[in-house]
Amino acid sequence: MDPVFAASLFAVTLFLGMLLLLEVGRRIGIRRIVKEAEGARAGVAAVEGAVFGLLGLLIAFTFSGAASRFDMRRHLIVEETNAIGTAYLRLDLLPADAQPALRESFRRYVDARLAVYRKIPDIAAVKAELAKVTKLQGEIWTQALAACREGGSQPAIMLLLPALNQMIDITTTRTMATQMHPPTIIFAMLGGLALLSALLAGYGMAGGTTRNWIHMLGFAAIMAVTVYVILDIEFPRLGLIRVDAFDQALVELRESMQ
Repeated sequence: MDPVFAASLFAVTLFLGMLLLLEVGRRIGIRRIVKEAEGARAGVAAVEGAVFGLLGLLIAFTFSGAASRFDMRRHLIVEETNAIGTAYLRLDLLPADAQPALRESFRRYVDARLAVYRKIPDIAAVKAELAKVTKLQGEIWTQALAACREGGSQPAIMLLLPALNQMIDITTTRTMATQMHPPTIIFAMLGGLALLSALLAGYGMAGGTTRNWIHMLGFAAIMAVTVYVILDIEFPRLGLIRVDAFDQALVELRESMQ
């Protein structure tokens, strides 16, 4: 299922579920007050405090983690751009006749790296571009080794090859970073606690003679939007909150290779 659609569906379901449980809790509270007016609220405050406290802690944990991973993904884009740029500049250490072919391979490599993320969410196209990237990495490495052996330059071997190695390694790091998300049980627990808190909040509203729609709608909407934002940050190539702007660094590097 498309992560954006799944996040939207989860948020809408949570909103409707919380509205329903707010009403259910309110009706349970009214019946309890009718039966036992003085003891209807006994012990409820302690339970509410525990549930709402745990809910707040879980929201803070998931939001902080999502924001941290979002920043890490942006940092990795810059790190890869720097790694490619450094390796490209160090091609100057190679013999002049070996440089043109390697520079052309670098241009095709950067084009392929940009295409990987531009073709999201087409998974088949992304995998095809990743395979192309892997092939180009092998070609660049082979060409660089041959040029270093031919030139026999120690600075080229000591400076260029480690830079190429770092350039290749960062692709695996970025690929794995896109798959780093909290276990599904965390989001299930977050949704369950939100629904339970709605039930308790509805119970607490039972003292009023009429429904307080502003509080009910506001509470459910705030929780649903918060959960949606957390999920949206987790998939920054698909939703409203994106890291695409940082790809401009790689685009500018490609333009400098003309």
